[in-house]
Parts: sequence; structure tokens; C-alpha cells
Amino acid sequence: MRMQGKTAIVTGGASGFGAGIARKFAGEGARVLVVDINAAGAKAMAAELGGDALSYGANVADGAEISALAEFTLREMGHLDVLVNNAGVTHMPSLMEDVSEADFDRVLAVNCKSVYLLARAFVPHMKERGTGAILNVASTAGVSPRPKLNWYNASKGWMITATKAMAVELAPDGVRVNALNPVAGETPLLKTFMGEDTPEMRAKFLSTIPIGRFSTPEDMGNAAAFLCSDEASMITGVCMEVDGGRCI
Repeated sequence: MRMQGKTAIVTGGASGFGAGIARKFAGEGARVLVVDINAAGAKAMAAELGGDALSYGANVADGAEISALAEFTLREMGHLDVLVNNAGVTHMPSLMEDVSEADFDRVLAVNCKSVYLLARAFVPHMKERGTGAILNVASTAGVSPRPKLNWYNASKGWMITATKAMAVELAPDGVRVNALNPVAGETPLLKTFMGEDTPEMRAKFLSTIPIGRFSTPEDMGNAAAFLCSDEASMITGVCMEVDGGRCI
């Protein structure tokens, strides 16, 4: 129960890695607010978690919706200890010059702008309390980019740099900021990463992972629970690779 008594938001928490993190946090004693653009999915996940888990439907790239989320959070939960920026999207594998402007804008809005908006909404609260943990879910794509996922790669590289910039600025205020860099996993985004979900394409991806399997939601939950717990009180600015050795 390493997160007993803590409150936490997990964006993109209705499925995939976010669901794994939400389940682990709840299992470790945290009160979790599941945030997702899929409001029904968020509600179902909160029901699965049970207890006093909450849900909220929001587009994390919309400033007005995030302001409303902050008001809801502090009204219903009283305070926020942990913020997990997990919501993310990608574009289909494509040559960089062939990615549409709409797809580019969507990737940067969800993967990058959301981190800014959520920081703007919750960092003042964490500073006032003198404590807090922020976890950004980046990607091995920001460390060792794959061809044809160009602008997604760039967005995750941005997230890694943002994590370090946030960490060094917020450390004096008692707020820690870390990131996770998963390799491709069994999530709704896997098919988009690969372009097509076939045994041959899976084998191609798996051949680049020394441990020989994809990241799982449980892998992410375990790593997230450590980094956001008091056990990691001396750890900030770390971008932990949960990738089976892909980035070695």
C-alpha cells in the first residue's frame, strides 16, 4: 500500500497503459481520478477500480476543459498528490512529408500541449502544498526513433526534454517530475504504430526488443507506482526506459 492516502489523476486512463497505471495505483491504496476523452470508458474503469475512484471525460488538449477538470478535482478530492500525463496519440506510419497538417497538429496538441495545460492547472496547487509527483508517459520513440513515425518521435522527444525542464524548475518547490519510456505495447495504439497488425509486423517489432515481448499495462503500472511513491523521493528528472532493452 505504498500510495495509501494519496490522490492521483491518470489521463488516458480508460485503456492501455493508463488503465494499467490506474489499476496499480488503486491497488496500492491511492484514490484515482480516471480522465479520458472517452467518458464512458473512464466511467467504466472507475467502476472497475471501485472504492472512491472517480472519472471525468475531457479532451486534454483543450484549455477550458482542463480548467474545468482542475475545479472538479479540487472540489471532489480536496487536493492532488500525483498527476500522470499518459494520454497520447500517433499518426499512421508515413514519410514525414506525407503526414497531414491535421495529424501533425493533433499529435502535438495531445502529446505536448496537454502537458503544458495540466501543469498550468495543477502546478500552482502542488507548489502551494510543497509536495507532488508528476509522471509523463513518453516513449522509446523519443530516444531511439523508428522511421516513418517522425512527428510522433519528435513529440515524445519534446516530452522527455519537458520532463527534465519541469524537474529542475520544480524541485525547490518539493515537486518531482519523471517520465516513463515504454516500447510498443498491447494497447489501442499498437496497430497504428505498426500500420497493420499482422504476425509478420509483430515479429519485426519484437525482433528489436531483446527481452522479446511488448511492454504491458502491468509493466507500466509497476514502474509508475514506484516513481510516484515516497520510495522515489530522491528521484526526479529521470526518464525510465520500460522497454525490454530496446534502447541499449
